[in-house]
Amino acid sequence: MKKIHIYAASLAFAFVAMQAQAQERKQPAPGPAPIVHVNQPTSFVLKNGMKVLVVQNSKLPRVSYSLTIDNPLTFEGDKAGVSSVFSQMLGNGTKKMKKEQFTEEIDFLGANIRFSSNGAFASGLSKYNEKILSLLADGALNSILTEEEFEKVKAQAIEGIKSGEKSVSAIASRVEDALLYGKNSPAGEFETEQSIQNITLADVQDYYKKYFSPENAYLVVVGDIDYKKTEKLVRSLFEGWKSNKTQYEKYTMQGNVAKTQINFVDMPNAVQSEIALVNEVELKMTDKDFFAAILANQILGGGGEGRLFLNLREAHRWTYGAYSSISSARKYPGKFRAGASVRNVVTDSAVTEFIKEIDLMRTTLVKDEELKMAKAKYVGNFVMEIQKPATVARYALNKELHKLPVDFYENYIKNINAVTAQDVQKAAQKYFLKDNMRIIIVGKGAEVIDGLEKLGLPVYFYSKEADAVEKPVFKKEIPAGVTVATLLDKYITAIGGEKKLLDVKSIASVSSASVQGMTLEIVSKVKKGYAMSEQKMMGNVMSKQIVTPKEGFVLAQGQKIPLEGADLIEAQQGAVPFAELNWKKDTTVTLTGVEAINGKDAIGLKVGKSVHYYDVDSGLKVATITTVEQGGQTMTQAIYMGDYKEVKGIKFPFKQTMNVGFDLEVNVSDVKINEGVTDADFK
Repeated sequence: MKKIHIYAASLAFAFVAMQAQAQERKQPAPGPAPIVHVNQPTSFVLKNGMKVLVVQNSKLPRVSYSLTIDNPLTFEGDKAGVSSVFSQMLGNGTKKMKKEQFTEEIDFLGANIRFSSNGAFASGLSKYNEKILSLLADGALNSILTEEEFEKVKAQAIEGIKSGEKSVSAIASRVEDALLYGKNSPAGEFETEQSIQNITLADVQDYYKKYFSPENAYLVVVGDIDYKKTEKLVRSLFEGWKSNKTQYEKYTMQGNVAKTQINFVDMPNAVQSEIALVNEVELKMTDKDFFAAILANQILGGGGEGRLFLNLREAHRWTYGAYSSISSARKYPGKFRAGASVRNVVTDSAVTEFIKEIDLMRTTLVKDEELKMAKAKYVGNFVMEIQKPATVARYALNKELHKLPVDFYENYIKNINAVTAQDVQKAAQKYFLKDNMRIIIVGKGAEVIDGLEKLGLPVYFYSKEADAVEKPVFKKEIPAGVTVATLLDKYITAIGGEKKLLDVKSIASVSSASVQGMTLEIVSKVKKGYAMSEQKMMGNVMSKQIVTPKEGFVLAQGQKIPLEGADLIEAQQGAVPFAELNWKKDTTVTLTGVEAINGKDAIGLKVGKSVHYYDVDSGLKVATITTVEQGGQTMTQAIYMGDYKEVKGIKFPFKQTMNVGFDLEVNVSDVKINEGVTDADFK
């Protein structure tokens, strides 16, 4: 270890010396911007309207095909989700091949083929190019949409929506565009369980016939292919694709608000607030200030060097990342967005800092170093990307979709370098609408609303379905007569009674959860003064925690991390079968109030760094929320309990949902009382 410190010190000394020498030398003037030559694809148009762009590149024996159907927006209304159901069904069996045979053909070729409601993509070895494109065309144009596949996809879609109903990030994502563009617009609508239920197989089949059409289609071919043979192949496969000449309705979005406001969605289970400051923008890639706008965004929040990141993450340590983005307008208005996930307690402070940084971009000139860094990042990325054939193809498609000048990318670097600090400020003033923003916050109202209402901005409340609602009652009075002792007595009685609980000397449980398709196994054991929890995946121990009367520690990745101070004391106090039996005598345990947990009132009980919640009606524990320090950040971890079942006359929660950056559902498969625990388990 000492050698490492010495080595690090010598490196630091060397860097200081190098910096001193650099300061003595005059920085050379930058040279002229490099001239970039962008290869132009060869193109042709089929009689049905589909345009084909071909980029030949023989560096690698590979080929890719990208089919894009660029239809105008459509509004799905009470059947929102029909396009996504269609996406999942397309390519699962055709008129020529069953689903299994189609999949086997793709696997045999070592190819990658996927489909969506607005096109398809395929890639693989160029020696199989004819077969790969034939499979793509067959899946795209000749798919059979069966009732069996429809019911399967529909059930999966409904299950996905249900699983996201408790996810703060999922709700935040769907209400953001609904509030910005309007819930009843193509850009703002979202899928619900009911809208998916409304969809029939006939709706999906009709969507296929009506909207999967060649008149707005582009096929981009990239790779080691022969142009003439490819043109002949494309024509043979796609010229029979008939145009439907579908008529599309025109839609208008709702526009920006007259005055900046807070739109709040209450989610009592939120352990942090999702914040997004958004406004519509009419920015097009052909606009003169396009390059100034993307540089302004880069400086504000385009990455780890952005002002938002340096402020909220580095200076204040309120979040793991704060960023901004700006998108161009084409089918509907673009969007400026600045956002982050922050701890509940600093939600109002974070909003203040967001507004401050956005205002500074509008009222003051950016520093020369910031502008140089932003330009260097864009130019560097552009120079690296332009070497890739796929990038050339994407740029060619962009020219078609965005109606760009022929020399747009040849002049890209020149236009980036021409942007001045004054241009950046004007772009910020035009597109970062500090006075006309929706500040959309999804979080725990009981903890954050008081601070938000003190910011001086109007606050409007919305449901998880983006409907306007009256201000919820966030904090309720604790029912008369409820004390720490009566609350704990009710819980103890609800799960089995004090006599039965006192007879329990040890508890062993086995549970599991699914993580990215893999099974996480959890074994927990506890007896008075001792506790152990072990997590395994694919037979390997991921981590293990042990608490004894003498010590507490975590074993992970070959390291032993000791628990110390208050953390050790709290862990040791919890190393008993039922901690509630001891809390009645603890004068530091206090009631926090009544809050809604999963739609029902629960009373909070603060014990150390944790708040435990007990259902007002049943008395059962429904949640535990703990404040922890990790990596210099203060964060909260939540566990929600449910599905209580009896084991030898005592009720245990057989389902627990843990928030670990995402919701992890843990299901208990076995609980043993007074058996299965030995002294060896705690070593």
